[in-house]
Amino acid sequence: MNATSIETLLSSLVLPAPPVELSRIGRIRAAVTEGRAAVEIVLGVPLEGLRAPIEAMVRERLEREGVSLSRLDLQSRIAAHEVQPKLAPLADIRNIIAVGSGKGGVGKSTTAVNLALALAAEGARVGLLDADIYGPSVPAMLGLSGRPDSPDGKSIEPMRAHGIEAMSIGLLVDQDTPMIWRGPMATSALTQLLEQTRWGGGEVLDYLIVDLPPGTGDIQLTLSQKIPVAGAVIVTTPQEIATLDARKALKMFEKVEVPVLGLIENMAVHVCSNCGHAEHIFGSGGGRGMAERYGVPLLGSLPLDVGIREQGDAGVPVVASSPDSAAAQAYRAAARALAVQLAQRPRAALPIPASLLG
Repeated sequence: MNATSIETLLSSLVLPAPPVELSRIGRIRAAVTEGRAAVEIVLGVPLEGLRAPIEAMVRERLEREGVSLSRLDLQSRIAAHEVQPKLAPLADIRNIIAVGSGKGGVGKSTTAVNLALALAAEGARVGLLDADIYGPSVPAMLGLSGRPDSPDGKSIEPMRAHGIEAMSIGLLVDQDTPMIWRGPMATSALTQLLEQTRWGGGEVLDYLIVDLPPGTGDIQLTLSQKIPVAGAVIVTTPQEIATLDARKALKMFEKVEVPVLGLIENMAVHVCSNCGHAEHIFGSGGGRGMAERYGVPLLGSLPLDVGIREQGDAGVPVVASSPDSAAAQAYRAAARALAVQLAQRPRAALPIPASLLG
């Protein structure tokens, strides 16, 4: 086989989870010498959880054709992707991902925090912006306290925890201070938190996860009009009333031309720690049914696990505290699915700084 035929052969390989052809999320180059192939694969997703299965797939497929693998160079280059019309990605952030829900109480903030940690565990540079101005919960979930530094009196250094950067209005005010602000004040605070934070520490973030407040109000409108968002994730629980509200959030993002990358079904099943019995406390199939109805991917179904709540309350989320647990692996799988969906979106149009294009 020559190099071109090997490139064509490997381009059709399908990742097992999430299922996608390699050619849809990157490029493949090959060189062949005396029946031995050197292969370079550059993908637009973090690779930590994908290296072993990709290497096994490539090696097995080549050997089936009588070609041995002499070298595999597997690289991750995450690009900036298309945002709303008339907006462009920020200089220090390749992709802003909004995490929203139609209603409160579905575990949106817990999901946003653990998704950010999961993307970082997969090998990406990640930030987390708490956009819930009235009820910030990210500092407590990440175990952050104190005030962020402002080296020049104008910009703010993000705080760091568990391998990610974070910023929240909750880091700038006393814990018990209520945010009694009208809509314009809240939206101004959000844009200042985003624009005045020195994200990346000199390096470009691959992803900034934005934890939105529940609903479809002023913060969401500001996000869609002024902040370049590469995609949105909607969190729901399986019960019908939750999916009804989640549909409103989905339609809102569609109207403001923010692509919905997928749904995450939270609290999908509870497994008794004593007897192992699995029970769908909030019903079953609601998230999958909604995803099928609206033609968006179901990125993952997350468990109802007391450990997720306990570890979040302790400031050490489950992805950081118990990385080998079933719950943490569910978040990792959802994060990989999210990254794969985004990687298939069109790249941001020029002119964009080369550092953002990957």
